[in-house]
Amino acid sequence: MDALESVNSKEILKKDYKVYYFSFLLGLGFILLLASGCRKMESSQAIPSYIKIDSVYLDTYYPVQGSASQEISDVWVYVDDQQMGVFQLPALFPILAEGNHRLEIRPGIKLNGISSTRVPYPFYQPIVFENFNFVPDSVMDLGNIKTEYYENIKFAWLEDFEGSCISIRESETSDTTIEQTIPADSPEAFLSDHSSYSGKIVLTQSNPMFWGYSFNGYDLPRDGTPVALELNFKTDTPMLVGVLTSLPGDFKWDDLVYLNKSSEWNKIYVNLAPTTSRYPNAYDFKIYFRAIIGSDVDISKIYIDNIKLLYRQ
Repeated sequence: MDALESVNSKEILKKDYKVYYFSFLLGLGFILLLASGCRKMESSQAIPSYIKIDSVYLDTYYPVQGSASQEISDVWVYVDDQQMGVFQLPALFPILAEGNHRLEIRPGIKLNGISSTRVPYPFYQPIVFENFNFVPDSVMDLGNIKTEYYENIKFAWLEDFEGSCISIRESETSDTTIEQTIPADSPEAFLSDHSSYSGKIVLTQSNPMFWGYSFNGYDLPRDGTPVALELNFKTDTPMLVGVLTSLPGDFKWDDLVYLNKSSEWNKIYVNLAPTTSRYPNAYDFKIYFRAIIGSDVDISKIYIDNIKLLYRQ
């Protein structure tokens, strides 16, 4: 704890930080709002310690795990395995604890891009301090903290549009194709340390529809094991994302989420486990994308990047 800044809480609390007191029951779609924003530990202590977290960033091994893009919106906080609450970043929150305790911080995301389905992301490792020194009436400033993917994550599909071949195939009914942005480092692309290109789809009134799907089918867990699709997007028309399931003698198309209009790059985490679990006899699964231009515009452009299909082994 020597490296952590400890200052008088009365001074730092004067700053314009918003403290969020959300608590969610683990699981999808069910949220429990804590009345006080933190849970009392078995102690008579009345003066809290404070923790400040600016952000949580992701560190990846690029060739295997892809881009380090992330949209970590919350932290789920536990002290000695007791849940203290869920706090929106940047966060400044009180903890009724003193002295050394185990502090665990789990990165949280908005599942399927919905604010009401905030969950700890099961693919990001928690940040753990085994002997965190809580000092009452003081702020422990953690700043920007790092998370990583768990080591047992299987990346079934990675597409970052940096290579010469794109692993998305257009259907026979598609009026247009997906192409790589040009030239390298075009301002319309998602740019980062390992990203100079993105995927680009152009729709017009004469070519109004795009329908494409992953070139390969993937053998994904069907037993409730976490399965997710991550991607970055920027679009001026909504685009549908879904799962194509290959079954004995049949195919199933399951629409999952719409990527809403956005003039800036966004990231979405799509939960696939309920869909894959519905088909225990499936041969494989493909991801598909579908978009149709509106009647009131002449041209629409869709950009996607950093596609990841992943699950826990």
